[in-house]
Amino acid sequence: MTTTHTAPEATDPPPGGDLRSRSVTMHEDPRFIDLRCRLVRFVAPMSIAFMAWYLLYVIMSAFARDVLAVTVVGNVNLALVFGVLQFVTTFGIAVWYARYAGRRLDPLADELRGELEAGPAGAADGAERGPGTDTGTAARSTDSGEARP
Repeated sequence: MTTTHTAPEATDPPPGGDLRSRSVTMHEDPRFIDLRCRLVRFVAPMSIAFMAWYLLYVIMSAFARDVLAVTVVGNVNLALVFGVLQFVTTFGIAVWYARYAGRRLDPLADELRGELEAGPAGAADGAERGPGTDTGTAARSTDSGEARP
């Protein structure tokens, strides 16, 4: 016997019940699925690219020592340049991800979290307060708990 589940419309608030049941229901929301896809579309390629870059460095350190021993300037050789570029790449990806998340992930995640935490009573209250009214949950930063300006 097969059962089909239909995803709720993007405007429907999560159904009543405790936070756990609303969380389970939120996983079927098309906006949540989109959020998860956006995250995977960034993280998967970046992880693969960085691992390939790191493994190239490790393999060259083991099997291509002559190449890495080539002097670039003074006492600086290719091995040192590759090592420093590992750090540069790490910080570059972190900055890129922070910008991507701030633009493509955080607004949608804040909206979904606000609906999830508000519950059935909070969703009705939020509709009465109108747009632009801050309940405090959506304006909170996910990394430090401090309010955003």
